[in-house]
Order: sequence, then C-alpha cells, then structure tokens
Amino acid sequence: MSSFSSVISTVRAYSVPIFLLVTSLFFQLVVLPRNFPPSHYDVLGIPKYSSIEEVTQAYENITSKWNSSVEVPPTVDLIRVQYAFELLSNQLLKRDYDILNIDEHLHVLEEAKEQHTGKHLSEIDLPLIEAASFDPAEPDSSFINPQNFLSMFEDDKALLLQINSFGSKRCVQFSSTWERIGKMLNGVANTGVVEVGDVQLAVYLAEKKSSGQPFFRSGLPALLAFPPGCKSSGCLHRYEGELSVDAVTDWLTTSILNLPRIPYYSKESMVQNFLVKSKPHQVKVIFISKTGERATPFIRQAAKNYSSYTTFAFAQWKDEDSVFWWNVFGVESAPAIVFLKDPGVEPVVYQGIHRGTQQMLEYIAYQTEVLPQLRNITSMELGCDVQGYSRAGNDTKVWYCAIVAGRPSQELNKMRQTMRRVQEKLANDEETNVVDVDSTSTPAVLALKQKRLTLAWLDGEAQQRYCFFNIQSEESYETCGPRRGISDAARLFIVRYQRNDNVTEEKKEPSRQQNNILHAWLQSDPDPVSTLVAKYNGSTETSEIIKWISQTIKDGDSREIPPFKTKAPELLPEDAGQTWTQNGPKKFISKQFTSGFVSRIYDHLGDPRIGPSLLLGALMSFGLIWLNRNRPAQPSRQNQSNQLKKDEDKPKRRNRRREGSNQLIPPSMTDVEPKDAQQIPLSDSDSE
Repeated sequence: MSSFSSVISTVRAYSVPIFLLVTSLFFQLVVLPRNFPPSHYDVLGIPKYSSIEEVTQAYENITSKWNSSVEVPPTVDLIRVQYAFELLSNQLLKRDYDILNIDEHLHVLEEAKEQHTGKHLSEIDLPLIEAASFDPAEPDSSFINPQNFLSMFEDDKALLLQINSFGSKRCVQFSSTWERIGKMLNGVANTGVVEVGDVQLAVYLAEKKSSGQPFFRSGLPALLAFPPGCKSSGCLHRYEGELSVDAVTDWLTTSILNLPRIPYYSKESMVQNFLVKSKPHQVKVIFISKTGERATPFIRQAAKNYSSYTTFAFAQWKDEDSVFWWNVFGVESAPAIVFLKDPGVEPVVYQGIHRGTQQMLEYIAYQTEVLPQLRNITSMELGCDVQGYSRAGNDTKVWYCAIVAGRPSQELNKMRQTMRRVQEKLANDEETNVVDVDSTSTPAVLALKQKRLTLAWLDGEAQQRYCFFNIQSEESYETCGPRRGISDAARLFIVRYQRNDNVTEEKKEPSRQQNNILHAWLQSDPDPVSTLVAKYNGSTETSEIIKWISQTIKDGDSREIPPFKTKAPELLPEDAGQTWTQNGPKKFISKQFTSGFVSRIYDHLGDPRIGPSLLLGALMSFGLIWLNRNRPAQPSRQNQSNQLKKDEDKPKRRNRRREGSNQLIPPSMTDVEPKDAQQIPLSDSDSE
C-alpha cells in the first residue's frame, strides 16, 4: 500500500512534465502530419517545384513500369499518381499550387478513390481534373496590377477586391456573380480583380502562416475590402461568408461602409411601427418588393445621406394584401416605390424599381433641398441662426430669411409649393442678366445671388416658441403650437438679421459713462445679431410674394436700424433620428476579433517548432522537479532567522526576569555587558 502511495505521489509531482511530453508526442505524431501531408511532388517522387518537363518524365517512368506489368500498384496509388500528373502538368494549376498551395480539385481525388476502387487505370474515366475556361480579356473585368494598385485609393472610397485565378473553375463560376456585385456597388465603392499571376500583389494581399507561407483561408476566389481611408494591408477586412450577391453586398455595406439595414414591415406593422413613429418633416419612402431581397447599397447610401430628411422602409408584396396597398397607397403591383410627405397629401407612386430609384433621389432633393426645413441642426447651414452665422460670410452685416411657418397640414404643404415656385423664379432670374429682370424683384434676386437671402419652412408645432415669437398676432394659434381645432393657416414672414459688430467693439473698450443706456445694455450679453420680423398678409400669388420680399430687402438695406435688446429664442433641439449606427460597428469589431483570434490559434497549430518546444519544456521541468525532490533537507533561511531571533530573545527575557525579581543584585559575569565597560586593546607582543 505504501509503494502504491509513493507511485501516486511521484506521478502527481511529475504531472506537468508528463503532460508536456504527451502533448509533444501527440503534436508530432498526429497534428503535424495532418498539417503537412505528402505533396503531389512526393507522390511522383520528385523534388518540390520541379518543372513540368520533370513532372512528365516522372509520370512516364512510373506508368511504364505499370504497363509492363513489372509492378501492379493498388488502384489508390494509380489515382494519386494520375491526379498529381494532371495537376502539376497544368501550368496555371501548378502555379497556384506552388505559390499559395491551392488545390480546389482535391474533392475529385477523394471521390475517385471511392468510385474506382479495384479497377484498372484503363477503366477509370480520364482526365480526373476538368480544366477551366476563363477569358482574361473579358471587358467587364477590371484587373489590377502593382502599377495601378495605388490609383484605386485616390477617391477615398471603399475598395472591394477579388483574388482569382484563370485556372480556377470556382472563379469562372463566380464571374457572373461578381459582375452583378460590381454593378450594385457602382457609386458606393470601387471594385477590382487581382489575378494570382501578379505574384507580388497577390502575396502582399494574402495571409501569412507562421512559416511565412502565403495562403488564402477559403481558397479562390477570395474577397477582401479596404475601408474608406485605408491604404495598407494592416486595416483590410477579409470576407469568409457565402459567395452570393446578397451576402457579399450586405457584408460590405453594413460592416465596411457602416450603412443602415432597412427593415421590412408587414401591412399590420407599417402604420404603427413606421408611419406613426416617423417625424412629420421626414419624407417616408416605402419600397414594395416581390423578392424580399435586402436594400441595395445605393438605397442604403441614400438612407444615410438623407437621414435628417427621410426615413425608409421595405414591404414584401403578397397577392392577398393587394387590396390594402391599393386602398392606402394606390399601388397596383410590385416592384414599386411610395413617397409620403404630409398627412392628407396624396402619396407619389413610381412603378418599377429602376425608374423609381432615380426618381427617389430627385423627389427627395426636391422636397428637402429646394425648400429646406429650418431646424436646430440646419439653422447654421441656412444662415437663419441668432448666433450670427450667415451663408454670405462673417463680413456680411445684414441678411434675410424668408420662412413659411405652420403645422404639418395641407395648408402648409400648399404654401411650401408656392415658396418653391418663388425660389425657382428667383433662381432663374439670377442666371439671366440683372438688367433684364423686373425691377420689382431685383433686390431679392441680388440678395439670393449674394447668399444674403434664404428661403425655408418651419414646423410651427415642433418649434412653437420660436413660431409664437416671430408671428405675434391673433392668428398665431392657427399656425404655432399644438392643434386646438380644425383651422390651420401657414404664415410667411421675413427675419432680418443685423450683425452687432459695434457691440463687440464696445465690449472691448467699455464707455466711461456708467449711466449710459447703451453700456448697460451691453452688459446684459445680447445675441451676436439683432432681428426684426416682417409678416406677409397678401395673396399667395408668386409675383406678389416676390414683390413683397424685394421691397422688404430694399427697406432693410437702406435703413440704419439700431440694435435692440430683445433676445430671440433659439430653435429647440430635435430627436437625432435613426440610431442604426450605435451597435453595428461594435458588434462587427467584436465578431471580427473573436474569429481572428481563433484563426490565429488554428494557423499556429501547423508550426513545426511547437513539438520540440513542448519536449524541451517537459525535459526542463522534469529536471527541476527531480533536483528539488532529491536535494538534502536543509533548514530554510527563514527558519534559521527565526531560530536566531529566538536565541537572541532568550537572554533578554532572562534579564528582564532577573531585573524584576531583584534589582539590587549587581551584574555578574553571565549577565549583559555593563554600560560603562570598555574594551582593552590587545597587543601582538608579549613584552608589552
């Protein structure tokens, strides 16, 4: 029993070196051979990277022995030799195998072994490998070489690259899919193809094993992307998913370009989850699809660019729901695009995706850019801001904003259409000679040309404080604030902005007259600009509105109006809108880091230095444990120091006992050395 216990204790003591030894043997005997299987050159018995002539000669030498019945090899060996010869005698396949160790026909070899077991070579269907037919002069393929590679990054767009080979059958099959991907990414990202024949560029873009061997993890074709602004291999991303149009474009637009996914809605959720939750100022764009495919990159880019003005949704067409789509939106069939602007306004429907996609941008631009909305996030850009921002620049002293205000309604929509016609008329007159323009509109045309005039519209319900401040009339409740009745009225007014440059100068050098009213006003920190408001009460005729705007600008430019103290309210901040950019990149980075970490561990399993390193660690740990177990027992330094401390404490404790028992007893020879004792130096000579 004691011997068994000693064996158990010994095994426990040497558990670490035993584990390292077993792991080293397993790696050398199992893992390493799987990562370094015999090459096709080994099958033919020739050195690696031998020429095609040497491959042919070796194949003829082997088959001549078989044909002469000198040797009758197993069928498996026949198939291996035949496969190695066909692969290494094909110039393109041999090149891919030598450079990147690519052998995409390996499944053919395994299938042939199972199907032709026990058959003679003459009974096997040859050739085993079907050669690929790829036309390198295909006009739709944009091949990249080391000379024009850097030019692909000049426009700072994302770049999607395909690494392919003219000898790869998979690349030939993928060519039509790649062509569709390129068309879908047109205008959103650049695309290009790198052929493995450009060895320098292909090796630069490939992954590297621990031995330095370049490789592509999923074979060819391989897809990789450079994000916008990335110009080196250190920041590129590799695609490892399905080679389909939808999967590739979704990966690029979502993970690389950070574009939104546009969700699908059913007819039940369309109203509650989309239309009701959309902001009143936003154009609602609904794509009705028959196929249920994801939004194209072009549409996603538009959704991102116009996120402040539009919101997008998809719906799949079903025949049983056709009555709903017709009654609500007037859609006859799919595909179609529906545009919704304001409550009560008839939707605009475009049948057909191709025509509708182009019309979508034109309609959005017409709704948002021709007459933009005055909001908290657009006030600086439009120059309608009390903080002193002007489109004409900081040197401009006076400028104007003509604003249509009202609650979202049919009346506001009609007035916006009128103001669009006003803006178009002023813009057209701006392009002609000012002399030929009607004199009544000249001030407005010149102000628009000088960027001193901006036309915009305001949501009087969302910005009720700003709306009430500028209108200030009995009809304000018909325009500003929440709807209290059925009456709605859109009002037009002009805000005149005058920069208070004299105020700034006075602040730098305050007046000595403390009772001066102007000085007291300066100390109250007014707005950088002062504003005056002129309200329009005329007809909705375009000519009358232009005449009124011109007269207002003429009066405002000719008069020297002193600044006043009334502080104008600022526009209230609105919701940021879509939040699709919050979680996407974080999830993608986390997923990429996890997959990359696992891939790096898997790649290092093929490092031949791991086995010897584990064996060396096992031997070193074994030696250290053996030395520690066979070292003679010696008191440790800590025990020795503790013992010395105890010995030093003993006389001290004895002295304390003696002093406590009898303090009159003089010190003896065995007691502690007296305080007044002196050491007499000894001489080396006896005479002294």
